[in-house]
Amino acid sequence: MLRIFTRESDRLVLSTYDENDPATHIGGAVWYDLLNPTPDEDRFTEACLGVSIPTREEMADIEPSARLYNEAGSEFMTITAFAQFDSGDPAKTPVTFILRNNLLVTVRYAEPRPFMLFEARARKANGRSYATGEVVMIGILEAFIDRLAQVLEATGDEIDTISREVFRNKVKKPTVKSRDLQSLIEQIGRKGDMLTLARESLLSIVRLTSFHQTTEIGNSRAAKDMRQELKILQRDASALSDHASFLSNKINFLLDATLGLINLEQNQIIKIFSVAAVVFLPPTLVASVYGMNFDFMPELHWGIGYPWALGLMALSAALPYLFFKRKGWL
Repeated sequence: MLRIFTRESDRLVLSTYDENDPATHIGGAVWYDLLNPTPDEDRFTEACLGVSIPTREEMADIEPSARLYNEAGSEFMTITAFAQFDSGDPAKTPVTFILRNNLLVTVRYAEPRPFMLFEARARKANGRSYATGEVVMIGILEAFIDRLAQVLEATGDEIDTISREVFRNKVKKPTVKSRDLQSLIEQIGRKGDMLTLARESLLSIVRLTSFHQTTEIGNSRAAKDMRQELKILQRDASALSDHASFLSNKINFLLDATLGLINLEQNQIIKIFSVAAVVFLPPTLVASVYGMNFDFMPELHWGIGYPWALGLMALSAALPYLFFKRKGWL
């Protein structure tokens, strides 16, 4: 799908175009948005702007030289975004920004929420004036950073909840507690994946802003203001990346603590079985002795022989138990 936005007063509006006539001039166009573009839409955009639209495979390349480069007077910059965060199963997707003169082309194969948030903001009247494609790109990046800040805040709150469940678990039954800890490991793993995606996305934004600042923007007042906005974006993305690293360290700590608690629970169960085996070993020995079939056995015809044997078994079980209890092994 190809959507072309033009500037109308102080807001962006969606314009109509003739896809069969690439030479059609769209007055005031500042943003070409390609979402899951067809080959015909790619060719139409290339014919209109004189740029080569990268393929999906080229966008997914992780080499810096393939993600940030200049070609034929245009800047090609690709970041790693992630979509479907609200579904609980986020997926990363590349988003390419192409700047040519005062026009911006975005190429994407998913619908990250920041695009919808930015579009809703840019189409409102009496807002910021998106006069050039560069300003539009900065607005989209701001929406991405705002969204990532919300994601990190929500993830941090969920990590705090997991931390309370790990260290303040009041479940008494070992089997139930083990199941709870196993489910917590799954939650910790999902949060770790989320933070990995967020850090990768923030790092790509930092690299994009650094690359764009190295290009010649100009020395006008507007250019200096633009450069200042890029520095602010870069600083915000770096700060969020540091926060994501802090949360990742906390996740690793919680994972180690949870695994340690599971090992403690398992060791406790093994200890119970070991103590039970030791406690019942002497009674088994007594029972084995009096279970032998010999003609001559002193207690065989003794009137209290049976209670005597039972008493010996009970005493031989109680003595190890009391000994272990006194030593603090139970």
